Order: sequence, then structure tokens, then C-alpha cells
Amino acid sequence: MKILIVLHSVIPAILYGGIERVIWALGKKLQQMGHDVTYLVNKGSYCDFAKVVFINHQKPISAQIPQDVDVVHFNFTPNDLEINKPYIVTIHGNAFYQEILDTNSVFVSQNHAQRHGSSSFVHNGLDWDEYRKPDLISPRKDFHFLGNARWKVKNVVGAIQMIRNIDQEHLNVLGGVRFNFSMGMRFTFSPKIRFYGMVGGEEKDMLLNRSKGLIFPVRWHEPFGLAIIESLYFGCPVFATPYGSIPEIVNASVGYYSNKMTDLIDAIKNSHTYNPIICHEYALDNFNSHKMALSYLTKYEQVLSNQKMNSTNPRLQEMPNEKLLAWNTE
Repeated sequence: MKILIVLHSVIPAILYGGIERVIWALGKKLQQMGHDVTYLVNKGSYCDFAKVVFINHQKPISAQIPQDVDVVHFNFTPNDLEINKPYIVTIHGNAFYQEILDTNSVFVSQNHAQRHGSSSFVHNGLDWDEYRKPDLISPRKDFHFLGNARWKVKNVVGAIQMIRNIDQEHLNVLGGVRFNFSMGMRFTFSPKIRFYGMVGGEEKDMLLNRSKGLIFPVRWHEPFGLAIIESLYFGCPVFATPYGSIPEIVNASVGYYSNKMTDLIDAIKNSHTYNPIICHEYALDNFNSHKMALSYLTKYEQVLSNQKMNSTNPRLQEMPNEKLLAWNTE
């Protein structure tokens, strides 16, 4: 099968690069499975296992689809979807209320799909061979937060609050800085909190590999949560809020979720009861690029046989009452 993967970004991932990392893993695995993969991506991209074509932003996407491809896999919704090729559109984020999505939309978790009136989803997977092999035996120290701390929905403030209330524990913030203008001139004085900015590659792997667990008290419906599966791969249990995909991704063997800070603090204090080997194997078995590629191949075959991913256009089913979901600090 000749597959075109399209994204308005540069590959491979620079530092964190969540979506870029997913489509890289997908294309690589599809190529290994005998398919012919081409990326249509932004200038500056390169790839050693597949062909790369640069997007011309002065032309409609429909005019840039190679004639010899069998199926097109968009990772954003183009303004112009009048193409004469079978296609799917992976929706990686939450849609705006009343935004009408394409009938060939595919979501990244079951919860993500259901909230948009769909049943079409594929869990993200990663190429774990591109990560360092974790040390699952040596003692761990500190906890970590992983995500864009500038986004209030990621609730780094809540993660910091929890660690401040636990004696002898420290938090490494991966994806944030100590002095943050965008958070209302926030300056974090506490020496219990260390900031590393946007990290990737060996530095990120090293920090996750020595962490006791991921603290992830998000205040939105998380579509999937790559930070979760990356942390689990390195043997880190997850302590999170019960929003979006989190109850679907995190089971009782690998983490705990609640929107009550006191409950999460109690669970964090007992992080030693979680087995790093179980966390690692859970991520390895359930969220790998091979499993993801097989699921997407099923979707490609459906559109090749003129089936739609959804019988009607998906759209967000309920308008959130609040910008931030509940976070109980009492």
C-alpha cells in the first residue's frame, strides 16, 4: 500500500514534539511492514526510511497529493478536502464547540471519540526502540511533571502544590520554567521544585528513568496523553485527575486518579507500592507502534473500500461549563 502521511510540522520531533513523534513511529513501522510511506510535511524535515515532500503553503493541499498514493492520512483538518483519494483525518486535540469535523475523522482514545459523538479511534503508540532501555531496579528519586506548563489546563500549579505538601519529596518540571510571564508573572521560589524547560532526547529519558512517578493533575479532558505512556515505559506510575482518556489509559496496576488533591497526595506517598516492571511492560505491550500501525491499516482498508469512519460529522457533544475542570484542594 502507498500511504501519504500529512502534517503541518517538521519531522523528526524537535525536543518533545508529541504528534511528530507519533507519525514518525507510525511511518517507520508501516515501512517495516512492507508499505510505501511518503511524508508531506514542512520544509526542514528529513527522514532516513521514507520519502519526504515539503508542503507548499501557497497552494491548496489537494493540489499536492501525489497521484500514485493509495490513501492519505491527514494529521490536521485541511481547509480543502476535495481530493480524489481515500483519506482519514486523525484528530489529535479537542475540537471547539460546534466545530464540524470530517466524516473520516479518527480520534486518539475511546473517550476522545465518544465526546465528539464517534466510535472511531486508534490509540497512539511509540517506537520504544528509539528510547533508552530503562533501569527498573535501581532506587528512584523525585517525581516529575511532563507537559507544556504554560497551558493552565495542564495544572503544573496543582503538581507543585502537592509536592510542597509532602515532606522530603521533590518535583522535576519538564516543560516549564521557574519564572513564567504567561502564568501571570508566576515565580516559583520553592527549592523542592526544579525546572528543566522543554527537554527531549537523552536528557528527558534520563530524568524519567530516575523518577518515582508522573504527577499529572490536568484540568481538561486529555485526548490521549503521550506523557503518560512515556512515563510508564520508564517504570513510573501515574498520579492524575480522572479526565478524558486517563481512566482508559491508567489502570489500578500502574497508577491512581482523583480530582481531590488530598487523595492524590496519599497515593503519591505510597508510590513505592507500584512495580516499575509492571508499568514498563504495560506501556510496552499496549502502546507500541506495531499495534498502532495495525489499527491504522484497518482504517485505511475501510476508506479504500469506500466506507466512512463515521456515519455523521463528529462534533463536540457538550459545551464545557468551565474553562478548567474541577480541582479540589481541600
